[in-house]
Amino acid sequence: QVQLVESGGGSVQAGGSLRLSCVASGSTSSTYCMGWFRQAPGKAREGVARMTNTGSGTTYAESVKGRFTISHDNAKKTSYLQMNSLKPEDTAVYFCAADVRASLCYTGGDEYAYWGQGTQVTVSS
Repeated sequence: QVQLVESGGGSVQAGGSLRLSCVASGSTSSTYCMGWFRQAPGKAREGVARMTNTGSGTTYAESVKGRFTISHDNAKKTSYLQMNSLKPEDTAVYFCAADVRASLCYTGGDEYAYWGQGTQVTVSS
């Protein structure tokens, strides 16, 4: 079983930055896929970025390319989402997710086995 805990959300003005963290605990495999998703009120959940814990399979949603950066500290079992040049449309609850199938990072999808509780990001104009 794996537990994921996000932190780092908050309120910022447009153009600002935030860094989200997601710490994994419990039994993790040697290779797994970490994903970041977000869900705004009244909208479907959207994949934001993903990568394996070994640094491969990095993919971004078109809406965040060039502004967001995903990274992973394998020793700390922590995934990060650095968000720069934030826009009001980035306002959402952000979730991290993990799955032992590293292939998810290449194929996409949201069928992750483990999810964090979410952290609110609010960007004001």
